[in-house]
Amino acid sequence: MDLRTIKSFEFWLTDDYFDEETKQELKNLRGNEKEIEERFYKDLEFGTGGIRGIIGAGTNRINIYTIRRATQGLANYIEKKGQRAKDRGVVIAYDCRHMSKEFSEEAAKVLAANGIKSYIFSELSPTPALSFAVRKLEAIAGIVVTASHNPPEYNGYKVYWEDGGQVATQLAQEIIDEINEVYDFQQIGVMEKGVAIKLGLMKILEEEIMDAFIEAVKTQSLRQDLVKEVGANYKIVYTPLHGTGNKPVRRALKELGFDKVLVVPEQELPDGNFPTVSYPNPEEKEAFTLAIELAKKENAHLIIGTDPDCDRVGAVVKNNEGEFTVLTGNQTGALLVHYILSTLKEKGKLPENGAIIKTIVTSEMGAVIAESFNIETFNTLTGFKYIGEKIKEFIETDRYTYLFGYEESYGYLAGTHARDKDAVVTAMLIGEMAAYYYTRGMSLYEGLLALYEEYGYFLEDLKSITLAGKEGMEKIKATLDDFRNNPPKLINGTPVMVTEDYLLQKRCFSKDKQEEVINLPSSDVIKFILEDGSWIALRPSGTEPKLKVYGGIQGESIELCRQKLDGNLSAILEKIR
Repeated sequence: MDLRTIKSFEFWLTDDYFDEETKQELKNLRGNEKEIEERFYKDLEFGTGGIRGIIGAGTNRINIYTIRRATQGLANYIEKKGQRAKDRGVVIAYDCRHMSKEFSEEAAKVLAANGIKSYIFSELSPTPALSFAVRKLEAIAGIVVTASHNPPEYNGYKVYWEDGGQVATQLAQEIIDEINEVYDFQQIGVMEKGVAIKLGLMKILEEEIMDAFIEAVKTQSLRQDLVKEVGANYKIVYTPLHGTGNKPVRRALKELGFDKVLVVPEQELPDGNFPTVSYPNPEEKEAFTLAIELAKKENAHLIIGTDPDCDRVGAVVKNNEGEFTVLTGNQTGALLVHYILSTLKEKGKLPENGAIIKTIVTSEMGAVIAESFNIETFNTLTGFKYIGEKIKEFIETDRYTYLFGYEESYGYLAGTHARDKDAVVTAMLIGEMAAYYYTRGMSLYEGLLALYEEYGYFLEDLKSITLAGKEGMEKIKATLDDFRNNPPKLINGTPVMVTEDYLLQKRCFSKDKQEEVINLPSSDVIKFILEDGSWIALRPSGTEPKLKVYGGIQGESIELCRQKLDGNLSAILEKIR
């Protein structure tokens, strides 16, 4: 261990500022140098959206002290914006995870000590409701305590700004700079909760804000009359995966007209241990095991599942063999793009300047569908905060009308009531879309096949390589540097035609060696576009210790797409190993 790590460990172990429980946890680590190094070799980094880490004592862990430090940095930033900004206050929401409520109150107490009002949800709430509330209450900022779909040992802290979107790019860096200036924990003020409430610096949000959120969600319904016609017979199984979606998703579906929504009983109540799943992620079929069992028993038409903070949503449908299959994020996104655009066109409400937004690692199928409706597609970096920024740009310039935004990782947003992905509105629209196909004698799966027939077959895949700890971070960096400095000329025997380096913000064409600027913020992502139109992208996860390898292809059949895509990904993975 280096000297800084040792000094930091000893400071936490001996200083009176830290509570005895924290000190005892650290005393138990004596002799375990690797664990001590992992906890103290750096400060838990505040990235472009916030912090996320394993719960525990240490500078590289999430705990009340690292929460206080991040909040003090945010408070210092708000202070520089003037008294009006301080008076507008900060909205705080939290999910079902261990320590989420405690961390949210800790943040509120630090804000109160700085003379900044906070509004805290009265119970655990979905992340999109926080985004909505920031704008509804005209707050200067928002905080949500969540680690999304990470394993149970994690928690996190995300910051939102006055537009309801996650802080990104320049704004995020300015807040990061303020946090980095907070060196001394003892200089962070913390007001007692009772005192803060008495002084009006901490206010508990009642049901009115959630009522307003649900009403905003319902305005995105496109065929409510149709749902009311079939809702009594159309059966949906829903699982919140022990998270925050149970009340709002069920309420939105019921008020839209779905009378038969069955909730997986074992996964209905909030539980930060997520005892029925190994990973509370609607991207994984395993997470739907109990939901599928219930759907088979009840002969349900559709399964919907949301992640713990209810900003990601997955759909499970019956394929042509009668087996339940989880739609990928790209497939659900393409279905929603087509459903929204075709319905708006049918009703004469499709704007001439309409646009959809997706990320650079999301399937091109949605863009092809949008083009058929003369709707433009915009690409952003990975992360919904960038889609939120683009929505803000559309509204401020009035050049485009935002219609839909999505990313392959099961995040979607219809409407501008929120500026982050919203599983509540998306669950409602998935149910409505499935009911629409039902009235045409089709399942959602058959609807997807019909889109393939019309627009071509698209297939995408993602391989994640877990590389934990300090050594893992170094391996990820070295791997990306190697691809950056020695880009492949061939992948699986197919020439690479274009290399897009989002860190250097340049696009290089192999044929004529020409280069052009990529007008997106700098990000450590490399994308290779091959001669046959297939593509591969590499990026480190922003929330987990993983290197992610994405691939996509368009072809004449799913079978041919699978064969080619598997070969492309295998070639890249072999190079990494």
